[in-house]
Amino acid sequence: MTEMTVDVAAPPDAFDLDCETLIIGAGAAGLVAALAAHETGQSVLVVEADAVPSGSTALSAGLIPAAGTKLQTAEGIEDDATLFAADIQAKAKHENEQLLVERLAKNAGPTIDWLSDRYQLPLSVITNFEYPGHSRHRMHGLPTRSGAELINALRSTCERCDIDIICERRAARLFCKDGNVLGIAVRRPDGGAETIGCKKLILACNGFGGNRDLVRQLLPDIEGGLWFGHDGNRGEALLWGQEIGAELNNLGAYQGHGNVAHPHGILITWAVIAQGGVQVNSDGLRFWNEAQGYSEAARAVLAQPEGIAFTIFDSRIAAIARQFEDFKQAEGVGAVKVSETLEGLAQELGLPVEPFLKTMATLPTRGKDEFGREFVSEQLAAPFCGVRVTGALFHTQGGLRTDENARVLRTDGTVFPNLHACGGAACGVSGRSDSGYLSGNGLLSAVVLGRLAGQSVGHSR
Repeated sequence: MTEMTVDVAAPPDAFDLDCETLIIGAGAAGLVAALAAHETGQSVLVVEADAVPSGSTALSAGLIPAAGTKLQTAEGIEDDATLFAADIQAKAKHENEQLLVERLAKNAGPTIDWLSDRYQLPLSVITNFEYPGHSRHRMHGLPTRSGAELINALRSTCERCDIDIICERRAARLFCKDGNVLGIAVRRPDGGAETIGCKKLILACNGFGGNRDLVRQLLPDIEGGLWFGHDGNRGEALLWGQEIGAELNNLGAYQGHGNVAHPHGILITWAVIAQGGVQVNSDGLRFWNEAQGYSEAARAVLAQPEGIAFTIFDSRIAAIARQFEDFKQAEGVGAVKVSETLEGLAQELGLPVEPFLKTMATLPTRGKDEFGREFVSEQLAAPFCGVRVTGALFHTQGGLRTDENARVLRTDGTVFPNLHACGGAACGVSGRSDSGYLSGNGLLSAVVLGRLAGQSVGHSR
């Protein structure tokens, strides 16, 4: 068998390999699921398409929102799952399934404590700026605030636990019989294939942002945006789910980002906006309320001439942004321009000086502007900074509907007893479009649903 499409088929007479719990995908969702399943005594095998685990996690800032954690308490932050759930629903205009929101909000705190206490991940809370939509400081990250550090830490932890991770094996076929999932077929780098039988299967293979046909069909608003996610996100979970009768929810939901340095392709943290920065277009004019969020920013930026904007901030804000490894990289390659004057910054960025100066002169120091944004931060002051940016699609947020144990639900409401989904393979809590995305929603569903799935496979027989 050398040719395979992403499909569902009857199982072979015998599998090349058998395991107890099989996990497709070694991103944050898959590795957290592996740790949780391993704790229950399950024999776990993780298969990963890439040569080294990375996925969308490695491309992110690696920040996980959670409420009521020990780390928050140590910082004097009062927070709880009820408030967190309310923030999630408010951002998504209550388009999410309430039970799913409550499930994620309730389990996020214990999951962070578990990663921190049991596995010694050196997580900490970001306290020097607020992310849009969060009413408390609840973003937890590792020291460099990078997804690459998070995925490396999770992979190392799995390796210390002797969890098997086999790379360069792309899942391509799902084997089912009488409504039961029995295994998969994977492609090898040499073009050959192997079959793997399993008693339980966890889909942690993310969403469909790397499948341009599905993006064109389901996300036409962002079709023209830069794809900033992982190319391996090709929608296998969605396609298999359609074929086996799984329920799919909110397929129009996605996380965009309107602050990717162009042409460098480096993410610029939204902290530069949250702390008082603004965006202008190539005419030197502001064009929207940046406080709405970075996901909505993708469409706002792409609607500007040539899909380009310029993010303007100052050295005070840059000092805060340097806690993120990506921002330091952007400075290192010259993406961040700096000048002692606004005139000089306009020249550095190639902006028309007079309109730009007029725009900056009309920024309010307090109160709302013409776009409805309320300014409460310090006024921008020299030295001034700017970055040329574009809008991008980061990952999709719709997917397979799951129950309280992250088991996949059928369209008739019953469950697949041995099929679980987490991360981008599962429906998240970002509503029905881009505007429902609350900062950190991607990793929230990755680590929480991943842990629930891993715990569940150990308790199901």
